[in-house]
Amino acid sequence: MENKMFCFQCEQTAGCTGCTQAGVCGKSADTARLQDELTGALIGLARATESNPATQNTYQTIIEGLFTTITNVSFDDAAIIRQIEKTNAAKAELVPGCGSCGAPCGKTEDYDMQQLWNDNEDIRSLKSLILFGLRGMAAYAYHAQMLGYQDDEVNDFFCEGLFKVGYENTMEELLPTVLKVGEINLKCMALLDKANTESYGTPTPAVVPLTVEKGPFIVVTGHDLKDLELLLEQTKDKGINIYTHGEMLPAHAYPKLKKYPHLKGNFGTAWQNQQKEFANLPAPVLFTTNCLMPPKASYADRVFTTEVVAFPDTVHIGEDKDFTPVIEKALELGGFAEDTEFTGINGGNKVQTGFGHGTILSVADKVVEAVKAGDISHFFLVAGCDGARPGRNYYTDFVKQTPKDSIILTLACGKYRFNDLDLGEIGGLPRIMDMGQCNDAYGAIQVAVALADAFGCGVNDLPLSFVLSWYEQKAVCILLTLLHLGIKNIRLGPSLPAFLSPNILNYLVENYGIAPITTPEEDLKALLESRGCCTGYKN
Repeated sequence: MENKMFCFQCEQTAGCTGCTQAGVCGKSADTARLQDELTGALIGLARATESNPATQNTYQTIIEGLFTTITNVSFDDAAIIRQIEKTNAAKAELVPGCGSCGAPCGKTEDYDMQQLWNDNEDIRSLKSLILFGLRGMAAYAYHAQMLGYQDDEVNDFFCEGLFKVGYENTMEELLPTVLKVGEINLKCMALLDKANTESYGTPTPAVVPLTVEKGPFIVVTGHDLKDLELLLEQTKDKGINIYTHGEMLPAHAYPKLKKYPHLKGNFGTAWQNQQKEFANLPAPVLFTTNCLMPPKASYADRVFTTEVVAFPDTVHIGEDKDFTPVIEKALELGGFAEDTEFTGINGGNKVQTGFGHGTILSVADKVVEAVKAGDISHFFLVAGCDGARPGRNYYTDFVKQTPKDSIILTLACGKYRFNDLDLGEIGGLPRIMDMGQCNDAYGAIQVAVALADAFGCGVNDLPLSFVLSWYEQKAVCILLTLLHLGIKNIRLGPSLPAFLSPNILNYLVENYGIAPITTPEEDLKALLESRGCCTGYKN
């Protein structure tokens, strides 16, 4: 059968090798082709910056374009075509006569992505790591940008990284860039952390109910706190309650957002359950970023998108951020007639969030003493993106089987597999501590570094283990950040990325000890035996 497309950027790619007829995510072959065309145009724009200074419009266009190509963001061909046109216009700004040149030099040509997909598998693997890492980082840069925060080094690296994807062709040239993606992503996550905390305050612990109160309401999903703030402002005193979904859950921890009394709670479980959970929901759902699944006909008229998120025939809220259509739909639908109780995947009726690095580091002395006293034996960072592939129950089982004197740090949407569990407390701290969104991996890194400093050892010597799940490209850039920092022995699942060639995978195994998850029992045994020597307390 002739291939209609090629895409292997997400964890659920067909046959763990690549989608060739249609995307498992729901995107069509035409959409995949347009995303490739957009990526090629972005590389052409980056090439144009080699001899021409990038402008603010250059950076914004690249960040928006990369964000558009992340899995489960845009399924709208017309929106992608507009982004291609915008990219071409941005390049024309830098090299105005290039398109009509009678003797083209080829230096600013758009890149044919088929060259990448058909390249030597090791080169393809390294370039894919760079490209997918850049896509994930673009999401974080975009959210920071929405709050008025930018970083010149981050912006410049988008151009540098894309240039390398379209030009460099040896492993020796590409491998340093792979690790540099991780380095710059750390700066980007720090930038977004600063943007969020300076805009909305330092997160503090919050217990978030899963009950939806009677009356009109709106569900907000995605990652963009600015969009949530604008919606909260526009719904004040209108008798409409607001509920978070997915990666918007950590919003309940920010003081400035907590002040809105109509920010009530959280609706729904894992993002991939949305087609079932939204089916009979008497309320609209606003998507601010991924992860959007193609809406079923039963609720498509209740789906609203904004920013780069788009799906054909759904209402898109433009740059004016007038959420009137969403508000009107909420009032029309009316919500539930009575308070309605929902539960998490494990039957819990509430979840917690707000254990960011500010909160944990404020009690760092108590944590250190608890470790030295033997009250805390181990820390597990069980984090990452969720997905629908079988085997992800591993993470629930793993958390349930962790020692009762261990702490589970978590972040990103993978936590919905277990965040409604009540595993008790240690020293007044809950055993499961949600640090926030996927970008809050920055906070987890700060906690790890602080603990290492307190014990006078390296992060790899701490009683701290990384057990990660991945789905899309933000997980890729976070993984590259951990590798940049030299963190070893990461467990990754539920499957290893299809874009890792055997040679590149072997390099990661030999140099960083990356290993696929096996069983909770086997992995727990191995991790507990391998960590803990620097603290004076051995498991």
